[in-house]
Amino acid sequence: MSSVNLMAREVAAKIVFYGPGLSGKTTTLRKVYETVRPAHRGEMMSIATEGDRTLFFDFLPVKVERVGDCSVRLALYTVPGQVFYNATRKLVLQGADGVVFVADSQAEAMDANRESLANLEENLLENGIRLDRFPLVMQWNKRDLDNILSVEELRRELNPRGVPDFETAAANGRGVMDALKTITRLVIKDLRAKRIVPPPRPTQGETAPAGLEAQLSQHLHHRQPPAATPATSPTAATIAATPVPRTLTAPAPPRVEPAAVAMAPGAPGSKLLGPTSALAPGDLFDHARAAEAAFTAGDYTTCVTACTDAVRRAMAFAGEGSLAQQAFLLHVDGSDLLRLQGLSTLPQLRVDDAAFALYVLMQVFVRLNAVGLPTAG
Repeated sequence: MSSVNLMAREVAAKIVFYGPGLSGKTTTLRKVYETVRPAHRGEMMSIATEGDRTLFFDFLPVKVERVGDCSVRLALYTVPGQVFYNATRKLVLQGADGVVFVADSQAEAMDANRESLANLEENLLENGIRLDRFPLVMQWNKRDLDNILSVEELRRELNPRGVPDFETAAANGRGVMDALKTITRLVIKDLRAKRIVPPPRPTQGETAPAGLEAQLSQHLHHRQPPAATPATSPTAATIAATPVPRTLTAPAPPRVEPAAVAMAPGAPGSKLLGPTSALAPGDLFDHARAAEAAFTAGDYTTCVTACTDAVRRAMAFAGEGSLAQQAFLLHVDGSDLLRLQGLSTLPQLRVDDAAFALYVLMQVFVRLNAVGLPTAG
């Protein structure tokens, strides 16, 4: 599941490249890595074996400057292709927001393509996700080789749903970025439909921002990226106007993957648990420790920022919906949430502001524990 920081108008989305062994998944990621500007890519990690060049996964975080007025960071993964690594594929697939299925266009690979696609559908279903309702792009790879099937044959066998598909040759990069642009667009559209990514804020006297293709293409040229839109916090009127659900039955909690939170400079390396980290669920433990370390170091701004981000991630365990709906389900005081959001916009903060932020975070953790969220596994 994607992680969202509404204060910073930033979303981190996970895209998985799926397909049979040696279909070109790792080669695709390497071509993306070579294409994206160094300033906007992270380290690419890969574990190779004799039978398949990726035993576990490749991971490549790619920064996309803006979609609308939200900053987006993509985490790109691949899975091992062989059948006997299915447990690893399930693990990598958890929390995915979209999939690029990399099919081998060679005629002799059709059975492997079918098996891998059926495996993808099965593994998603175990996570409660139907493939026909999930962002998906098909990549017909190895179009530069001989003895390949026609696109019509591949579509008939592997793409009856008619999702976007692209002819690619990962070895030379043809079509790779087009597939990435499209799956990113579908993921953002899906997150907005689920009200995970907020709609763009209207602006006055300005032209509409460039589309996703223009944003991604910025990484192909050495140009200065556009300045990010200043973040604003939701007003009390906005939250009050949000319809309140009629039932206290929360939907299945999403898996929230914690992003790294920087420890405050000069923070002591004490291993003793503070009250906030002692209450934190496992997925949010590092966020709680970072907030406590910042408070101890006297960095109250970092403390409030870490608490605000941790609260947003914690509330997401109550299911999809607005902040008001999540607060209602968890019985969290909405006025405290509004005050915390307001603090995050102030230029200077005091010790009592940071202490209040820690109090709100502990309050949310207590409510999560009371209702048994997040669930194990």
